[in-house]
Amino acid sequence: MFYATFRCYKIVVYQYYRKHRKYVCIKGKSYNISVEYGDLLQIEKGKKVINFDECFSTSIGEKPEDIKKDSVCGQYLTKHPIEDIQQLIISSGVKPSCKSSFNQKDSYTLGTIIPRGDFLLMAFAKLDKDGLGKMTYSQYLECLNTLWVQIDRYHGTDDVYLPILGSRITRFDRELTQQELLDIMLSSYRLSPKKLKQPNTLHIVCKEREGFNLNDAYGIDR
Repeated sequence: MFYATFRCYKIVVYQYYRKHRKYVCIKGKSYNISVEYGDLLQIEKGKKVINFDECFSTSIGEKPEDIKKDSVCGQYLTKHPIEDIQQLIISSGVKPSCKSSFNQKDSYTLGTIIPRGDFLLMAFAKLDKDGLGKMTYSQYLECLNTLWVQIDRYHGTDDVYLPILGSRITRFDRELTQQELLDIMLSSYRLSPKKLKQPNTLHIVCKEREGFNLNDAYGIDR
């Protein structure tokens, strides 16, 4: 009777822990990943990845091509304005890879990083002719592959923090939930030869929202 009661107690405690925990850790042979609830821009340590569009646009507004004020990029630009993005790009040595479909602006390889203090500014969403951010599934995978290489180059000895990429207004050629995007990121990082060397950790930071659960991420212990 005692053991049955104790076992029930352990189950209740474990279920409570799973429901209310704010982070989960995934450890591999040569890597550490933490998936956690939080505000990326409130984190003071490490390097933080901020995803821009393919042209590193900095204009905040309501037009299709504008950065949305409540996006991670919009919040970053509000707190840390960039007066001359072109000078920042030039000083980093990054070269455009082609022209964007939107107004033939210079476009940069998806996943390319421009370092700026504790932040790593990343070229992410492609722009269509109307200035809307769009990506194919294949482009998303290629972007992640490039991103891991770039992070390896620029993180120094710091942990790296990034959001779930593409989980808000980026339009994909297939329907992908935030949960599925997280699983893709985890799988891509595991397969990449470029990972943060232990004890450094890759932190994927996200807001709590309906329809998303840390416990459902691929590879996290159930």
